Amino acid sequence: MLNPGAGQEKFRFSAPDAATALRPYVAHYWIVVWDLRGQDPYEQQVLPYPAINMTFKPGRCRIAGVPRGRFTEVLHDAGRVFGVRFQPGGFQPFLGAPVSSITDRFLAIEDVFGPSGRALAEAVLAADDDTAVAVMDEFLTARAPQQPESAAQLAAAIVARTAAEPGITRVDDLARAFDLTVRQLQRLFADYVGVGPKWVIRRHRLHEAAARATAGTRLDLGALAAELGYSDQAHLTRDFASMIGVPPSQYIQAQ
Repeated sequence: MLNPGAGQEKFRFSAPDAATALRPYVAHYWIVVWDLRGQDPYEQQVLPYPAINMTFKPGRCRIAGVPRGRFTEVLHDAGRVFGVRFQPGGFQPFLGAPVSSITDRFLAIEDVFGPSGRALAEAVLAADDDTAVAVMDEFLTARAPQQPESAAQLAAAIVARTAAEPGITRVDDLARAFDLTVRQLQRLFADYVGVGPKWVIRRHRLHEAAARATAGTRLDLGALAAELGYSDQAHLTRDFASMIGVPPSQYIQAQ
């Protein structure tokens, strides 16, 4: 979430854990609750991770493929969204197709899970937070493979490595670190992640830049650009502004 400080005044966010058996597939659940009755609508901008999300909101229950751009969620009146954020590679066993086939797309939950998906949506919407977690645990556990595919585990490990190590800035270096060719890495990401490795590297670098800017400490943008693999500060500024909407200096001032 971009500009998270402002959002904290408008809604409550929590991220309950999924059942232990689901950890290879589900990163966590997430719940957003708000009450803005008598107030103006609030726009929350989000810079997505390389992850599939399944969301439940009255009148809008759906599965979101990885969105390659930022998006805006408008909150008004009072409400709740219950979400499932899948691990990179974690949704493919449920979809049964390359995850890239739904990138930048939304699916109805019954498109993947059939009539039971419609019943799931009704149960989650009617439940309180704890019950919704239990309902989702039961539903996904009944449909998840007992053992994750080795390729899915590899995809998750590679995505985690790019997030944990800001110094990884090149696709060929990432492929070499996992003893893969660039083409093998690209096919793996198409099947299990939904976006290419170059996109994932760039997105994690932008997440890192936004996190540093949010921290409220003095930031040397030139040094940060070099650390994140940009050719210079101007390159970082252009990339940041094109995806987040404002240059880093303006984003820092808004925190």
